[in-house]
Amino acid sequence: MLGASGYAGRELCALILRHPNLELQFATANEQRGTRMRVGGRELDLVGSDDANLGEADLVFSALPHGASKQWVARAREAGSRVVDLSADLRPGNGCDGIPYGLPELSREHLVDAPLVANPGCYPTAILVALAPLLRNGLVAADSAITIDAASGVTGAGNSPKRELLFGEVADDYRAYGTGNTHRHLNEMRVVAGALDSSVDLVFTPHLLPVPRGILATITVTLAAPLADVLAPWRDAYGNEPFVEIATEPPALRDVVHRNVVRISAQPLSGTRRPMLLVLSAIDNLVKGAAGQAVQNANLMLGLSETAGLPL
Repeated sequence: MLGASGYAGRELCALILRHPNLELQFATANEQRGTRMRVGGRELDLVGSDDANLGEADLVFSALPHGASKQWVARAREAGSRVVDLSADLRPGNGCDGIPYGLPELSREHLVDAPLVANPGCYPTAILVALAPLLRNGLVAADSAITIDAASGVTGAGNSPKRELLFGEVADDYRAYGTGNTHRHLNEMRVVAGALDSSVDLVFTPHLLPVPRGILATITVTLAAPLADVLAPWRDAYGNEPFVEIATEPPALRDVVHRNVVRISAQPLSGTRRPMLLVLSAIDNLVKGAAGQAVQNANLMLGLSETAGLPL
């Protein structure tokens, strides 16, 4: 485990320690090397990345910062280990092609026995799983814009000290950030949406919630034609998916926190000249949006049960 001290890294260590088929070989944190970290009721010794024997692990998770992970992924592969990379370095739209994108609900066949997988971002997980059934089936009006307002808990920003993330700055507040359609997650969302034969524009505005964890995405879609059964696209696409829940009521964060699930609901909008749909999607940004999805991918890569060790 590379990068064990961040929020996603700690969540991942806890999942590995509880996993029936995985064993944690090492946990790295360069700035905290030589110290101990308490996770899931156990004390872990933290080592530097240079001190980790990458070759002794069948699979290496890298939760290192964006920009720093890529070189360590290469070193782990050279040592003979499979890798799940949780950074943005190898995701679509970031200058790397041909690396499987670890969103099992959309591309499971490319993940089984894969040597390397790029774990999706948290926002793209919530948004793409919600949009894929509409895009794949040509249900979205051609050349239209999909408007996405998504709000995340503060753990989505990582645990590096930042003034704007202090309790006194976040509590009792709610604000947008990454405005102007410039957020870095747009790169991977555009590439994946394009691969689904979509000609839409994505207009994405993230918001910061004064809560520790969770993402709620509110997505407004213009349809090519009205839907007789609003939830049918998701039931047809995800009826057998263990980690997707289709709900008749709008999802809330309390429905998904500490669970490896995407919970989706949809309803038609009234008072519009063209048929429009409101799609709501909720996840735990640290579980399905990061560590849980990484374990889900690892299970597929190693030939294990996909649901092994994951909280439903």
